[in-house]
This record gives sequence, structure tokens and C-alpha cells, in this order.
Amino acid sequence: MDGPGTISGAHALLRTLRRMGVEKIFASPGSDWAPLWEALAMPSAREEFPEYLSSRHEETAIAMASGYAKSTGKLPAVVLHTTVGALHAAMGMRAALHERIPMVLLAGESISFGERPGYGIGPQWLRLLTDVGGPARLVAPCVKWSFGLNDSALLAATIERACRIATSAPVGPAFVSVPTEFLMDAHREEATRAAAPVRNPAADPAALDELAQMLSAAKRPVILTEEAGKDVAAVDRLVGLAETLGAPVFDAWQPGYMNFPRRHPLYGGVAPDMKALLEESDLLFCVETVVPAHPPSLLSGSKARVAFLGEDPLHTHLPYWGFRSDLTVAGALAPSLALLAERVARTIPKGSRSAIAGEWAGRNAKLHEALRERGRASGARSQIESAWIGHELNAVLPEGAIVVDETITHRHDIVRQLERLAPGGFLSASYGGLGMGIGTALGAKAAHPGRTVAVTIGDGAFFYNPVIASFGAAQELKLPLLVVLFNNAGYLSQKLDVVREYPEGWAARTKQFAGLSIAPRPDYPALARAFGGYGESVEQPAGVRPALLRALDAVSKGTLALVEMVLAPVGGSR
Repeated sequence: MDGPGTISGAHALLRTLRRMGVEKIFASPGSDWAPLWEALAMPSAREEFPEYLSSRHEETAIAMASGYAKSTGKLPAVVLHTTVGALHAAMGMRAALHERIPMVLLAGESISFGERPGYGIGPQWLRLLTDVGGPARLVAPCVKWSFGLNDSALLAATIERACRIATSAPVGPAFVSVPTEFLMDAHREEATRAAAPVRNPAADPAALDELAQMLSAAKRPVILTEEAGKDVAAVDRLVGLAETLGAPVFDAWQPGYMNFPRRHPLYGGVAPDMKALLEESDLLFCVETVVPAHPPSLLSGSKARVAFLGEDPLHTHLPYWGFRSDLTVAGALAPSLALLAERVARTIPKGSRSAIAGEWAGRNAKLHEALRERGRASGARSQIESAWIGHELNAVLPEGAIVVDETITHRHDIVRQLERLAPGGFLSASYGGLGMGIGTALGAKAAHPGRTVAVTIGDGAFFYNPVIASFGAAQELKLPLLVVLFNNAGYLSQKLDVVREYPEGWAARTKQFAGLSIAPRPDYPALARAFGGYGESVEQPAGVRPALLRALDAVSKGTLALVEMVLAPVGGSR
């Protein structure tokens, strides 16, 4: 339907995405995107359009976009099947909204249902693929902005706007439903417009002055973070500020990134005893921290002052956030920390906090050595423990490796042992509904094809993942992963909740919930082998490192690898 001086709507859409900085499209589309595929097949596609990566499943596609965005800070696009595809991806949209991950989401639909002559709209649109209001209505609660495109002439400008909305603070997913008819329409070739990026500002200077005064006046400040490492540049800024203050830096309960160098003397570890920490501190500085303490009333009863800094420090997408705050400052993190560090350095003479810094460094060194010893000691036991797997992973992963974690009960054992990962080397994929881990790892690998990417995943979370589609995408797209599967015989987190709440209850007395009855174990490694990958199971601690090395060798040769770590169930022996 193109003519002289015109291009198709699909061509205009792809060209707009590329102009707005989108380098990759992650997709699991349906029949509604035929015009897009036609445009992507054009000889000029590689120069004009983003790279297109098809992943066979909507949850894999959106998880790949999340992993890519987390690893690069760049804006990805996601192309989904209409309606049912958007609903499949809704969990990932919700996660991106809460985690503040920028992405542009596109789903197709029809507005003519075959009544417009000359457009190949099939009968499936009359019954199978449509809902009142279309996909934009279905996913609206799960995204930052949702719009059903209602005029072909608005296509390019709307896609451009969606890109800007996704990257404006607080960043998040923007959704546009694009009728297939508009992709087939002819559009005039317009002169290239400027792709003005959104510049998210640093915090207000007056607020930073007040925050700097508060930090400088504190005698024993403590820094707490969960997501500072989302921007790798912010990590360096945080290191400089901590050194000036002589303040330790702790990861809160759910660290989403590598937020501070693990071997830095001021790094205090993951999930400290917040009650004890608050009792000896006079200021808790929360940097991109969602949940600093639990229950929230723990902060209300503390004598320590509390300050928050972050892009969206009040977490507007959460229904409840009841933490006391003496000062809350909003702003883009890296530039805000840079300006804050300059202000604090003007007040605190260099080296004047060396005594308190030395005290914290000594305490932290003892803590880290105790954790290392715990990891080493766990390897001497008769059955595999998660701390031993973390210890061995830390030893064998190559420099520059990225670990994506989707575990629950094993999470702290893993992250506490991984000391060698650099900023940008850790991503959490366990937000909310689970099922995102393997896809997130694929996205990180697509962002950094030359780096080793490992995903640590529980057997419960593994079942939630679209494993077959994700493994197929890994091999088809040549994105080899190391999958380390923690098999504790299923749903340990739920069993622990039952035992904790009802220790003498009926459920705790049964073998099923106490973990004494072991269901038949699936042949997990066979899933990797089914796609030409490498797979094996390990049941003894001594076999963990050799198995990881064999798997890493397979990954280095370009193939998927899965190692199942068979753990003893809580409450029994295998």
C-alpha cells in the first residue's frame, strides 16, 4: 500500500523506535504483526531499524527486555501478540512498573474486523482475539501509560511520545496498542525529526544542601540501599560519599543489583539486623531503598534520624509505604549523589572520619570472614547446601560474569557468598510472581554477549518460567546461559511459612508439608539436552565445582548448560 514518497506504517514505527534510541526489539508476536515482518525483511532493515529478537513466548520476551534494560540502562521495545499475548506479559509489565524499568510495549489489534476493503483481516478478529477496549484497557493497571492508537496519522508521534514517557522519571513501561490496519497504511516520508531525549534532573539544590548538612552532622551515619546499582555510575558516587562520611554501606533485604563493591572495607553485607543497627546509629541514609526495615514501625520507634534519596522515594505504585522519614529527596540518583558528595566533602575534612571508618572496616572484615567460613564449612557436610553452591560459584565464575537470581529461600546464601562480582554483575529477577529469571538472563546475555551469564533459580521458580520457549530462544539466538537449579524438592518457601505460623499444626505433622516425603524428581538436565545443551545433576558437595566447571566450559563453547543441585529437604534427609 506504499506509493511514491510514502512508507508503510510498520516502516514508520520501526524508524521512529530506532530514532528514539531503541536498539533491540524483543518479540513474541502473532498474526497481527505481518506488516512489521515485511518491513523487517527489507534490504535496508539492518541500517534503519532496531535488531529484532523473537523469543517464542511473551513472558520470555518481556523478561529479556527487562534483563537488557537492567544491564545497559537503554530503552528496549517489546512486540506482543494482541490481547492474550499482552495478558501473558502482564506480570512482567507489573514487575517493570514497580522496579522502574523503562520499555516500550506494543501489541496489535484490529479496528475494522475485515470490513475495510483491501486489508487482510481474518475472521479470528471477530471472536478469538478481541476484547472491549482492546489490549490497552486490559493492561492499563500494569503499566505507567497505556494508549490504544486511534488514528493512523498519530502513529509516529505516539511511538515517540511512548519512548519519552518510558524514560521520564519515574521510569517505567509505556504501552501502545497499534491496529494492524495502521501498520498497513501508507505514511508520508517526513524529514527526520530531532530525537530529543528526556533529561531526568538531579535533586533540588536546596534539598541537597539540607541532606548534606544532616549527613555531615551525624556522628555514626549508616547507608542502606537496595537498588543503587541500577545505575553503575551511581555506585562510584556512593563509594566516594561513604568514604568521606566513614559510613558503612549495607544491602537491605531485597538487593536488586550489585550496589556496592563487596570487598570494600565499608561494605557491611546483606540484610543486617536492623533493630541492632538502628540502636547504634544516629542517622540511617536510605539510597534507592524500598523496604529499609520490617515491620515499618521499627523505624518509628528508633531514635536515629532517617533520610531517603531516590528517583521515586515515596514509591507511588505501592499501596502502603509507612516508613518514617525526617527528610525525603527525589532526583536522578547518579547526578544527585555526585552533587551531594561534593557538598559533604566541603564540610568534612579528608581523613577526619578515619577512626570510625576503621572501626566499621574491622567489624565488616570479621563478618565477611565468618561468611566465607560458613561457605567452606558447608562443603564438608554430607549433602549440598546453598551456601556451598554460592561459595563454589564465587570461586569459578570468570571475571565480568553476570549472575541473575530467581530464588527465594536460597537468596541470601547466594548473594552473601558472591564477593567477586563487579557493579553491573548481579540482577534480581524475583519480583512478585516469579517466572522471569531465565528470560532476564537471556536479556543480560543479549546486552553483553561476550560475558558469562549465570542464572540461579529455585525448582519452584523454574516451573513458573516458560522453560521450553526460553531454552529454545537461547539456542536459536545463540545466547548460551549457565542455569544453576536449586532443587529442594519443591515449594520450600511455602512449607516454611506453614511451619513458622503453625508449628504444632496439622500441616506440620504431615510428611508432605514437613518435607519428609519426596516426590519423584523430574529429569531437569534432560531439558537442556533436548535443545542440544549440556545437563547434569549433582548430589554430593564434592561434585559441585567439577560440575560447574564442565558447564562453564560448555557455555564458553556456545551452548546452554544446566546443573541441578540436589539439596536435602528441610526436616529430612535424602
